[in-house]
Amino acid sequence: MADLARRALLRGVGGIGAAGALAALTGCGVPPAYVTAADRTGADRSARDRTVVFSNWPLYIDVDDHDKQRRPTLDAFRRRTGISVTYNEEINDNDEFFGKISPALMNHQRTGRDLIVISDWMCARFVRLGWVQEMDRAAQPHVAKNLDPLLRTPHFDPGRKHSVPWQSGITGIAYNRRKLGREIRHTADLWKDDLRGRVTLLAGLDEAFALLMQGDGADITRWTADDFHRMTDRVRAQVHKGQIRRFTGNDYIKDLDSGDVLAAQAYSGDVIQLQADNPDIEFVVPEEGAELWAESLMIPNLADHTRNAERLIDYYYEPEVAADLAAWVNYVCPVPAARDVLASSKDKDRAALAEDPLVFPDDAMRRRLAIARDISPRERIAFAKEWDAIVGL
Repeated sequence: MADLARRALLRGVGGIGAAGALAALTGCGVPPAYVTAADRTGADRSARDRTVVFSNWPLYIDVDDHDKQRRPTLDAFRRRTGISVTYNEEINDNDEFFGKISPALMNHQRTGRDLIVISDWMCARFVRLGWVQEMDRAAQPHVAKNLDPLLRTPHFDPGRKHSVPWQSGITGIAYNRRKLGREIRHTADLWKDDLRGRVTLLAGLDEAFALLMQGDGADITRWTADDFHRMTDRVRAQVHKGQIRRFTGNDYIKDLDSGDVLAAQAYSGDVIQLQADNPDIEFVVPEEGAELWAESLMIPNLADHTRNAERLIDYYYEPEVAADLAAWVNYVCPVPAARDVLASSKDKDRAALAEDPLVFPDDAMRRRLAIARDISPRERIAFAKEWDAIVGL
């Protein structure tokens, strides 16, 4: 199974930096880097060059138990199609990767990559700038059939024309039920006196804001500036009260495990791993709801092997293949049909994953999940400044 180190590398902090500066220019009506639809595709070499260059995060794919350099699902794809995959674990942070490939994209040059995986809040920037190609869904029947309905219509990419989820997850609340001595059912439960100084929140604006807004009753699919300021007012008050121990990256994991913190804003994928060692840790989707997010596959402009990339994406939406991937990475599977594949397994561990709501959310949990609309370029500068002042960045 993939370990917690993969999640620690996964979600870059959504600050201002090169990406924010470029987004700000775009938001001010100066689109120096925008690429029109007519300039996004080039000559496709897929038919004569049977390969795909695929860039992903570390520890985000199945690995052979005996040879860590082999990835069984990619090997099976090559045997079936004759298409080999050059697989690069080169994405360690969303903003860092943006900085790495943005010079090529803004100058209408090839990136040397056919397929990338980035967080949806960063995908929004790529779509807005016209840096990724629209996919041919007629060539992707498994995506069209098997993509989870909850993930089909993100605000940044209606109809998922430019993106396909690789894996998904939930930002909710993890807590130590035994040490706390009560349940947490609402986001407001974090502000009770018995948790003073024993709560952590995520430091990244893009990672933190949606759950906290939902706790105040906001509809995160269409939240407003008033919703944002109401949320920051509440968080600021809790900081002044001493309720929040600190704002964290993925180091909340060790705080929860040690008992220094009793409740934390957390990612569902982390908690599966934590529970294996500490069964007192529970994960809750609050009654008010939680954010469903994804890291998504995208095909950059001028990719050399677009058709091969589309074919690889569709392959991972076959339920049997999706089940193999889910059994390794333990995140929310974007292919609900993979659940039946795992449930029928003779392997007890694989079969148990079919019943895990953090891999396949049950109906009650699904009703409380929503994809947040992204922060627009016009909003980002002011909102990030306000949030960073609270966090202390």
